[in-house]
Amino acid sequence: MKTKELLCISLAEILLIAQFSCSLLLKTNGSHCNFKCYYNEFYYKNDEEITNNFFPFFKKKKECATLQNVIKGLQQTIENQCNLRDENEKLKNGAHILEEKLKAHEQEYKNQIDKLAAEIKSKEEAQKLELAKINCDMNRKFEVKEEEHRALIEKKELEILELNRQRRTQDKEKQNEIIKLQTEFNAKLAKIQSKTTKSYPPDPTALPQNIYRRKLQHLQEEKNKEIEILRNTIRDLEQQFGRGGQDSHLKWRRF
Repeated sequence: MKTKELLCISLAEILLIAQFSCSLLLKTNGSHCNFKCYYNEFYYKNDEEITNNFFPFFKKKKECATLQNVIKGLQQTIENQCNLRDENEKLKNGAHILEEKLKAHEQEYKNQIDKLAAEIKSKEEAQKLELAKINCDMNRKFEVKEEEHRALIEKKELEILELNRQRRTQDKEKQNEIIKLQTEFNAKLAKIQSKTTKSYPPDPTALPQNIYRRKLQHLQEEKNKEIEILRNTIRDLEQQFGRGGQDSHLKWRRF
């Protein structure tokens, strides 16, 4: 706006200068009134002199009209330039406003990105803490289970040792009983044989011998059954012990 005002002032000055120039030209070559006076005073002159006096006046007047047209053209050009400059100023102001808005949006987006990054970092820290807590709980539970399995294994081992001791004791008792029965059987057999040497019939001697043999066989079968039962029990316990150890090992590897 200041530029436009300055240009308008310059234009007014140019117009004043042009008008002043025209007036000077008119004064120099004679104004219309002076021409009338001059014509009234020298009316007796001939037409050629009048024509010669009028021609410079019309020539200068034409030059003034041309100069005024030039001034009008310059005025229009200056006005157009002022309008263009005003439009440029408006565009510059609009561009400046858009730049400010763009900077504000960029700052807002940057703040949002920083906020999201902070939230992501906070969530990552929370997840790390939660994972550490879960890991600690799992380790504690695994240690408790491992202690329970270890205690159970020790208990089963003690049971196996006790069963082995009982089996050995029973084997020893059965062996002693078998030895005792064999001794009794041999004694009775010797007694019967001694009686048979005194001409007893052979048939009655065969009956006690068969009875003792059957009894001995029955005792051996019972002993074998008990031994087999103890062996099966020990095998089951050993399998359970081995499975428990493998399960704990697999759990440890899985963990």
